[in-house]
Amino acid sequence: MANARVWLITGASRGLGRAFAEAALAAGDRVVAAARNVEPLAELHEKYPEHLLPLPMDVTDRQGVFDGVERAAAAFGRLDVVVNNAGTMLYGMVEEATEEQIWAHLEVNFFGAVWVAQAVLPHLRAQGGGRLLQVTSMGTGGGMATVGFYGAGKAALDSVSEALAMEVEAFGIKVTIVQMGGYNTGLFTTGTTTTEPMAEYQSLRTEMEAMWGDAVGPEPSAAAPVIMELVALPEPPRRLIIGSQSFDHVLEMGQAQVDLYRSWEHLSRIAPG
Repeated sequence: MANARVWLITGASRGLGRAFAEAALAAGDRVVAAARNVEPLAELHEKYPEHLLPLPMDVTDRQGVFDGVERAAAAFGRLDVVVNNAGTMLYGMVEEATEEQIWAHLEVNFFGAVWVAQAVLPHLRAQGGGRLLQVTSMGTGGGMATVGFYGAGKAALDSVSEALAMEVEAFGIKVTIVQMGGYNTGLFTTGTTTTEPMAEYQSLRTEMEAMWGDAVGPEPSAAAPVIMELVALPEPPRRLIIGSQSFDHVLEMGQAQVDLYRSWEHLSRIAPG
């Protein structure tokens, strides 16, 4: 196809990354599917041997990311859409998490996304533009017990992506923060590291587990059409919530924040500045 795009998708072996890759391939685009383990992509590669390149990549390895991006750009001659999707979950209370667990989590969810962005920008700038989708979460507006570090990493990525969008706009590069709702991606199973529970938090843990419940979110494929429409927009938004229920939740959380600030406005206004 003459107008076929070239995608680079991290975390493409499962979940949202896999769904986005399948949607792009079905549209006739070409995809570099990056993942730490590319074996699950074998069947998809057999179906699209000329359009799919499985690329082993550990996003925590900065030099490995830069080397992988060079290979990705060379494979199909350019990069049009980069989806920073790789991510993990650290589940547990803030006090319970070890230093090793915290660093390992942020190395994937924050630093890994930064390494990918740094590696692809020279290519996008040289070709006069491109799309960078930064996959974060609808919950970055506030922290929640048991998933505090997940929210922290995604909120940090939100903030740096806003700055990045301003920095690269003049080069024709469009950055969109894609705030995902709760999809059935396997994040809370195969993608989760769990802290060692402390007895002091058991009642809150039980309360949070009851709140999360056993409900399974929509399949990742349900989000793919939104991504396909997003990358087709000539002027995409800098932020986009993916999911109808998530959209409503974000609005509710935003209003709650406004109400909280207003209730203490008198104290805020005591100080100048």
